Amino acid sequence: MSFSLAFAQTQEAAPPASIGTPLLWGGFLAFVALMLLLDLGVFHKQAHAIRIREAVAWTLVWITLALIFNAGVWIFGGPDRHELALQFLTGYLLEKALSVDNIFVFILIFGFFKVPPMYQHRVLFWGILGALVMRGIFIWIGVGLLKFHFMIYLFGLFLVFTGIKILIPKKEEIHVDRNLAVRFFRMLFPVAPVSAPGSATPIDYGKKFLVKIDGRTMATPLLLVLFVVEVTDLIFAVDSVPAILVISKDPFIIYTSNIFAILGLRALYFVVGGMMDRFHYLKIGLGMILIFIGVKMVAQEFYKMPAWMSLAVVVGLLAGSIVASLLRPPKATPPGTPP
Repeated sequence: MSFSLAFAQTQEAAPPASIGTPLLWGGFLAFVALMLLLDLGVFHKQAHAIRIREAVAWTLVWITLALIFNAGVWIFGGPDRHELALQFLTGYLLEKALSVDNIFVFILIFGFFKVPPMYQHRVLFWGILGALVMRGIFIWIGVGLLKFHFMIYLFGLFLVFTGIKILIPKKEEIHVDRNLAVRFFRMLFPVAPVSAPGSATPIDYGKKFLVKIDGRTMATPLLLVLFVVEVTDLIFAVDSVPAILVISKDPFIIYTSNIFAILGLRALYFVVGGMMDRFHYLKIGLGMILIFIGVKMVAQEFYKMPAWMSLAVVVGLLAGSIVASLLRPPKATPPGTPP
């Protein structure tokens, strides 16, 4: 039974057949593999700090490719192509918005482990490869779970709960040194020292993930950072995948919109990484979006909202939170004020 047919069991009316033929799946995965090979093997063959101009250029490239793909769905997506195209765009924007939290955590992780800017792109690149596999597994499981009718309500209530939790003001603190993923990794693998004994100067292992010290193979701090990044994406997938399952019932649309957003995450990190504090109302917008999607999921038995209306709500909440952040910038903390 296909993913779309499995999902159909939760609805009174059967959804459109999936446009994800084996040829389209194979073509999309081949395209992603080609772009990643060009990225690491050609454009970023030599490790270097990503400058803002380069990051903006790559951000525009990935957005353009996503919009071209979206146009392809609009033109060649079959009888329900317009509906599917709107679903793709909504899912893409939703995943882009939710990835802002990933960027905030990445900043903290790289800062704690003192990862040089020239190696940050490499970590994010390999993190993307893991995300490609994990998101596919999560989507497959999510669509399968929705064969059971009660899961609709559980997913919807979970999204509402997550959105409310985001709206509750709290001090953003992430103690990387006490992170369970870090502890687990250190239990499994010996980690090379960050700095020489009696020195605060970090040891530069270059872009290597494994090194030999005194004949013993050890993981470099860079591999530990990659592991933490992968675990972080796994945690964020718990929020984003149920959210996008409300937007579309087509596994191909769900996966491609997710992956296009993730592929542009690395470049977006280098663009907005230094401006996160300016968009202080964005979290409020994200919380409201998750609450809206959760309510929509629970209420879809009684009212099926058109795709264009979902897109309008997501875009409106995102745009409103960004405009509010720019019109009312955060207050500067007076010198000497305790953190």
